[in-house]
Amino acid sequence: MIGRSGNPTLSEKTFEKSGYYNGKETMTIGGTVNKSFMLLALLIGAAVISWAMFFNGYNVFPYMIGGAIGGLILALIISFVPTTAPFLAPIYAIAEGFFLGALSANYESLYYGITLQAALLTMCVFLAMLIAYKTGLIKASRGFQRGVFAATLGIALVYLLSFVLGMFGVTVPYLHDSTPLGIGISVVIVIIAALNFVLDFNFIEEGAKQGAPKHMEWYGSFGLLVTLVWLYVEIVRLLAKLANRD
Repeated sequence: MIGRSGNPTLSEKTFEKSGYYNGKETMTIGGTVNKSFMLLALLIGAAVISWAMFFNGYNVFPYMIGGAIGGLILALIISFVPTTAPFLAPIYAIAEGFFLGALSANYESLYYGITLQAALLTMCVFLAMLIAYKTGLIKASRGFQRGVFAATLGIALVYLLSFVLGMFGVTVPYLHDSTPLGIGISVVIVIIAALNFVLDFNFIEEGAKQGAPKHMEWYGSFGLLVTLVWLYVEIVRLLAKLANRD
């Protein structure tokens, strides 16, 4: 993407709809990196608030659900209308921050130290994927892109099925289990989430080369944040499964 990124928020058609032009106000890698740090700071700030509320005895369940639903709605709007990214991406980061802070606090109350482990592992995986991409160890070839995209779509469909069935009291076998197979499934999902970073890096690099509009820096940083949040949540779930086996 421009090849296709496995991250559904970053696609070839997004840049095509935004158009290309030469001039000062074009997308740059540096600009995207700066905006990514800004979004990450907003997310962490909101997460700290909901985390602190949980451990001070407040009911943070509404923040977790509200953040998750609000984040999903905002993500869909940004994905379909990339020009809204400069305005909505910061709000998305805050919504996801409240969600992650409340979710992390709940896990931390059950498994002491799990969130710090998950955060460190997430950062390590991100850096490893960045190094692998920049050194050419992993190349975002067409076949690689299609494979990761298909795997990501498959995971999304399984989660959607799990959510719908859960409304009727039915669970998808092994998906949430702490059995060896359940842990293996989580490991595969973590790997797929991590590989999305490689495609996202390629997407942003190609967009900068081809002179995408300046607002696409916000869109690119939003896409990276989506992958980062997904990876963190999957790593927390994996660590929780492993802890349940002790």
